[in-house]
Amino acid sequence: MKKLSICVLLFSILFTSCSGFLDEYSTDQRYCETPNDLNLLMVGSGFLGVYQPSVYNQVTMDKSFLTLSSNSSMHFPWLQLMDDDAEAFLQDYVTPDQGTPYNMLSAMANWSANPCSNIQSQQWDDTQWTKLYACIGAVNSIIYQGENLKGKDPKNEALLDHVCGEAYFLRALYYFYLANVYGLPYSPATASQDFSVPLKISPNVEDKYFTRSTNEEVFNQIWADLKSAEQNIGSYTPDSKLRAGIGAVKALQSRVAVYMEKYQDAIDASNAFSDLSYSLTDLKTFDNKTNFLGRSSKEVIFTVGGNITAGVFINDSVSAWNGDNDRASSFKASNDLMEKYSSKDLRRRAFFKESAVNHAPLPNKYKTWQTYNDPELVSDIFCIRYGEVVLNKAEALAMMGSIDDARNTLQNLRANRITGAQLSDIPTDQKQLVDFIRNERRLELCFEGHRWFDLRRYSVNSKFPLSADFTIKHPAYTYDPNSNVSYLTGYYVLQSYSKDQGAWVVPVPNATIEFNRGSITNLLRNDRSIIK
Repeated sequence: MKKLSICVLLFSILFTSCSGFLDEYSTDQRYCETPNDLNLLMVGSGFLGVYQPSVYNQVTMDKSFLTLSSNSSMHFPWLQLMDDDAEAFLQDYVTPDQGTPYNMLSAMANWSANPCSNIQSQQWDDTQWTKLYACIGAVNSIIYQGENLKGKDPKNEALLDHVCGEAYFLRALYYFYLANVYGLPYSPATASQDFSVPLKISPNVEDKYFTRSTNEEVFNQIWADLKSAEQNIGSYTPDSKLRAGIGAVKALQSRVAVYMEKYQDAIDASNAFSDLSYSLTDLKTFDNKTNFLGRSSKEVIFTVGGNITAGVFINDSVSAWNGDNDRASSFKASNDLMEKYSSKDLRRRAFFKESAVNHAPLPNKYKTWQTYNDPELVSDIFCIRYGEVVLNKAEALAMMGSIDDARNTLQNLRANRITGAQLSDIPTDQKQLVDFIRNERRLELCFEGHRWFDLRRYSVNSKFPLSADFTIKHPAYTYDPNSNVSYLTGYYVLQSYSKDQGAWVVPVPNATIEFNRGSITNLLRNDRSIIK
């Protein structure tokens, strides 16, 4: 009976959450009695669904869409806005009651004391926490059922292993994001005391209030799940980038190991790619009229969830017929980021486009809303690709003092990205090399959900932490109705992690705190004012 009730629950999720990435799979099964049943349940309830924004004007963040908690609503639309790669893009005027990206997300982008509020200080609900925990609940049940089915269906044992491995991988992936958004950054020296997020790996409904687990507990579980995923998946590589195989597991291992400062583990995981078929795109022969990232790319290893980039970084000429020509109330790539690309860096053209009227730099790595349910669509947050693996390895080697190997690994990437890239351009001093790799990581992985997490972990790195004087500045504007221009009035400033810790951690949603009757708490976030 317990088995059946779990299956019924998961199927109820299945029939309400399939869309987008999952359309190529379907099911009419009724009971999870076989590995194939669990496979179908994985597709329907283990994966995040897709939300594709319709960009007909600047209003893409209406509260009713922003706060949807369904599996197929938008995922982390604000994650790319808190770091130094993005800044406001304002042109003409949109009334503050309109749900534009700037009106709805600027408080989050500028590290407000109340980040989940619009420009009129009206609260909106952060649903990202709920969605990820819902997926974790599903994969917990799939893992439980899968382990119970092992040895009972020899003909389908390989499929069962793949499903179990994928479930362990997804649980690790979801906890990785929860921990890096809502918990403190991982520091080996303090992980046993630093708070993270509640850890739940049992499928049972428990009659208790949850508290935050420590970083040590959560990251150790992530690492253990990735090891279990590897053991179950073996050498399996799926035909679809929508399913996780050994490449996805090894790539995530290399990432998590770097975060945990397990540098030899990061190198070992990266070395596994010598036997896999992924490769770097050579931008010297790349057609800039196409999109850099897609499911057919040799760099893309795995993707899940939707892509909200086009609905956050909106062009300034969307629909002339309704007045949205030469108008913007959204975000763009920051001047600070764009100035980091040299004139010979081919990523400048491949990764960005200019807005139609004001020539503002906009992220352009992905297919946009214009092609509905495109088979090339990949996530702007949850896409894993080979370029990151190379950077993980280079960083780990540099941290271990293997300077020549680190430089050669990085040169492999730069030779595919920069005209005339030379090994001699890469520093030989260890500290300078680490900084150089961090900058390359920023230029390579911008607008893929990495930069905010990277800045957090750099802040607590045991060997080469960010300077205590490190700051992020986001320009602040005031609208002048007489001239119809938004003019610069100063900056919102985020101090370093050691000076402004609360602003480096996204608050757990109020509904969760209330439900758990205060057993989960948030850090105090300071009021933010404009600095001239």
